[in-house]
Amino acid sequence: MRYEYHDNKLGAVLGLSDDIREDEKRFSITDWTIKFIWNRNQEPVKLHIDDKPITLLANQLTTTTYLHKVSYSGTELPLTAFTFNREFYCINDHDSEVSCNGILFFGTQEIPLISIPKEQEQKFELLYSVFVEEFRNPDHIQGEMLQMLLKRLIILSTRLAKEQLIGKELRNDQIEIIRKFNFLVDIHYREKRKVSDYADMLYKSPKTLSNIFAIYNQKSPQQIIQERISLEAKRLLLYTDKQNQEIAYELGFNDAAHFSRFFKKMTGHSPTDFRLKGGIAA
Repeated sequence: MRYEYHDNKLGAVLGLSDDIREDEKRFSITDWTIKFIWNRNQEPVKLHIDDKPITLLANQLTTTTYLHKVSYSGTELPLTAFTFNREFYCINDHDSEVSCNGILFFGTQEIPLISIPKEQEQKFELLYSVFVEEFRNPDHIQGEMLQMLLKRLIILSTRLAKEQLIGKELRNDQIEIIRKFNFLVDIHYREKRKVSDYADMLYKSPKTLSNIFAIYNQKSPQQIIQERISLEAKRLLLYTDKQNQEIAYELGFNDAAHFSRFFKKMTGHSPTDFRLKGGIAA
């Protein structure tokens, strides 16, 4: 089962599939999309996101962006997915925890695995049913209705993510700092390598940033910056034909040797070995 809302004027798309393995390439827009991937089976399901094997337990979901490479080659059961692009939902001035800049998206922390508690399973299934009903009844306000439903899905998932991934004790302003830092790193990691660069943009001192991340058991700000660069290097090595020199230049290194030293320090492998072996769990 596959549904799609497509606004030709805006280039906006929202898709719903109960088997994203089969339907991913059937949507009218497939590039630069953001996804909720939801295991509605009663058994675990395996997939790969970038070079990492991921297991989604029953009623567990994850989110991916167009920065990720998702493979279902070893996936045996269908996965439900909502797929959409920024033109459909995310606008530049919609910068809150329920926008596409929120804690579910564009963070450089681990890939989020969100478990739907037993007592909330019916709530999520009901929302899924309402999505299906709305897709089946197109009219002049369908786009607005679907946006409202997507926002509801993001809100419900964000609440669970705040409880399960970051911690209930986080104050909202501190969540916002962590979230904005991760988002800024995703935008500027090629040219800004120092914590002080991001501290300036957040109107905080580098020490304040580091303390917030340490208090809540987050990776250090410097580690997040380095891991974001390393992640992009892995993607370029695995999914493009670019040479090491080109990748080094694209990621802001002075030369290929500097890039190779950085990559080996981060992963334990040279860029060439990593590419030849098709990705090595680092």
